[in-house]
Amino acid sequence: MKLAGKKVLVTGADGFIGSHLTEHLVRQGIDVRAFVYYNSFNSWGWLDESSEDVRKSLDVFAGDIRDPNGVRAAMQGCDVVLHLAALIAIPYSYHSPDTYIDTNVKGTLNIVQAARDLGVERVVHTSTSEVYGTARFVPITEEHPLQGQSPYSASKIGADQIAQSFFHSFETPVTTIRPFNTYGPRQSARAVIPTIITQIAAGARQLKLGALHPTRDFNYVRDTVRGFLALAECDAAVGQVVNVGSNYEVTIGDTAALIAELMGREVEFVSDEQRIRPAGSEVERLWAANAKARELAGWTPEYPGVEGLKRGLAETIDWFTQPENLRRYKAGVYNI
Repeated sequence: MKLAGKKVLVTGADGFIGSHLTEHLVRQGIDVRAFVYYNSFNSWGWLDESSEDVRKSLDVFAGDIRDPNGVRAAMQGCDVVLHLAALIAIPYSYHSPDTYIDTNVKGTLNIVQAARDLGVERVVHTSTSEVYGTARFVPITEEHPLQGQSPYSASKIGADQIAQSFFHSFETPVTTIRPFNTYGPRQSARAVIPTIITQIAAGARQLKLGALHPTRDFNYVRDTVRGFLALAECDAAVGQVVNVGSNYEVTIGDTAALIAELMGREVEFVSDEQRIRPAGSEVERLWAANAKARELAGWTPEYPGVEGLKRGLAETIDWFTQPENLRRYKAGVYNI
């Protein structure tokens, strides 16, 4: 299936990945309806910063993914749904887990139920590498056991299972994309890479960080966006769960040192207790196997390995260090 000529709904279009995905679709000539979180300021989130030609091309729907009636209204007339709307901050899930069940699990149920009833041609549901927990084997394939090591990851496991259950029970055409550690311009400072960049850019010489030893598979946002398109157009991916990752493992500490090197700064890393997850909740190791994405959809990362990470970080640093962007972030305040 090709997206050309289709009406595509993007939920979470106002967020980090969602805004990049929405802009890319519009520039590809796709008819996009952007589902943004309703607020009284009439803010479209990051889409407010999109170029005028992108904003004028958008069909914007303001609503709440937790509301089944609003979700159904948003999906009317849409052929494809790319479902990204979610609560994703892990620390916030420790003290407000109920909101994660409502948003992530119930919100996904609202999507697939409406898709079934409306006869939507394709749903791409967004998972996360956090559902794997600490790797039991590497690289992590889609057959790796699921481990809910935080309320956030547990809610995403529930959402994934709801989405897959509609494929198995009702043949709802659902594909689950499982991105690993996406980073890039516009990312919230609740994530480690923006935290490091904004502290250095604000002049800090001592960086407040959490655990430095865990490893991650960082995926530049352009690669994640390409993954969404590849899987949305891949008939063989229907009913499948597919990793999208760089297949490169690096520690948080080495990532921080690389960022400091790219920014030309000498810094000291300081452990900040409030940034450290409970011991049983920390995901110690993530490393993506991405062969399935290549075999099914022809997707491979354009920012692979250490050189790809350096290029992606350089582009990310360039964006964050522009004064008009940096001032959006509170570098000295822990962003939960």
